[in-house]
Amino acid sequence: MDVIIIVDDEDNIIGTKERESITEKDLYRVSVLWVTNSKDEILLAKRSLNKTNSPGKWGPAVTGTVEENETYDLNMIKEAEEEIGLKNIIPQKGIKIRMATKYNYFCQWYSIKIDRNLDEFRIKKSEVEEIKWFLREELSHKIDENRDEFILSVRHGLKMF
Repeated sequence: MDVIIIVDDEDNIIGTKERESITEKDLYRVSVLWVTNSKDEILLAKRSLNKTNSPGKWGPAVTGTVEENETYDLNMIKEAEEEIGLKNIIPQKGIKIRMATKYNYFCQWYSIKIDRNLDEFRIKKSEVEEIKWFLREELSHKIDENRDEFILSVRHGLKMF
């Protein structure tokens, strides 16, 4: 069972909970990796259809919930390797924002520029259905036309990066 770090309004650790017992009132930590390449494309991952939260929707290339005994940084490194097979990366740490939607969490953003073909990534099917490079303009139009196909953090990422 995954044990998730629970934090207060200042992002100080106040305890832990098993993932399945987290409620809308709990505040936790999430790390997100925004991946781009030299062609100004953005790598997105379609969430596994088995996911509880936003199954089948496009989101940032890597997203992870920070677990017990992890920092945001450690979680990001672990999730990048687990979800899309990125090893030995040094992502750039970005801003941390508080998200209070259906879910309640602090979101620590990271970014990295990598020039790879899709077949050079190794996706974990229990986490990710597929990955795809999107041109920035194309992505912006797709979000406007099909808002329901993308999780909210994709719109945030486009504005920040």
